[in-house]
Amino acid sequence: MPSLPDQPGNLLPDRATLTGYQPLKEEIVRRQKALPKRLLQIAAFALDKPDEIAFGTVSSIAKNVGVPPSAIIRFAQHFGFDGFVEMQRLFRDRMRERSSEYGERLHSLTRGVDPDDGVGKTLEGFLAAGRQSMESALHSVSPEMFSAAASVLAEAETIYLLARRRSFPIASYMAYSFGKLGLRCELMGSPMGIDGDLLQFAGPRDAAFAISFSPYASETITQARDLRERGVPLVSLTDSPFSPIAAISNVWFEVVEADYGGFRPLSASMVLALALSVAVAERKQWN
Repeated sequence: MPSLPDQPGNLLPDRATLTGYQPLKEEIVRRQKALPKRLLQIAAFALDKPDEIAFGTVSSIAKNVGVPPSAIIRFAQHFGFDGFVEMQRLFRDRMRERSSEYGERLHSLTRGVDPDDGVGKTLEGFLAAGRQSMESALHSVSPEMFSAAASVLAEAETIYLLARRRSFPIASYMAYSFGKLGLRCELMGSPMGIDGDLLQFAGPRDAAFAISFSPYASETITQARDLRERGVPLVSLTDSPFSPIAAISNVWFEVVEADYGGFRPLSASMVLALALSVAVAERKQWN
């Protein structure tokens, strides 16, 4: 996530710089540690469910977040807007841009495909979603961030891989790659239930790579926090700056996978995992 220059905590951002959803998102992330509890709740909701901000009312959003309606207005003013409606325009503009992109994508899916060929449409749809995910990752994962993560993991004696449910195939693939590259790692998620026994050996000379997407796996979060409390460096892959593992990580990647028919391929995440595995092996050789 690109960082913005520091500003004193009591100054509102220049509204002229918040001309779109992405600048506003970056400003929210930059200021999150200084936000009061209620505004932090709203910030997390806004970034996790921007569509509901785009189409909701002050009352409906306040009810969903669990705060008074006045807090929604205060949140907008905190970021330099005159009121909620002015801020909401940025979220609606985001929706219009996405609708245009999806319209073009759907048009490209049907081009040259037999209308009766449902299987062909499904394949084209998932391939398009994968392409969109990887294009998005090109913007959200900077070379500096990638290099920093590779350095953290390359300095580790053992790399502990933490993941559950939908994220587990990514960690499993990394374990396979590390094994082929001659790197020591431990994949959590043992069917014998011995994760706790394995993690007790982790220390500051090791490192962990945690993967969790919304809804975040409680086991992964607990394991990641336990390792950080013991001084184990942590790199993570997640889908939001308000993910529970992002805040405790030395380096973290934000990768949002596009969906097709409600299913989210792991295209960009798998590519990132493989690239990171190879980069770690390369750093090990240099050292």
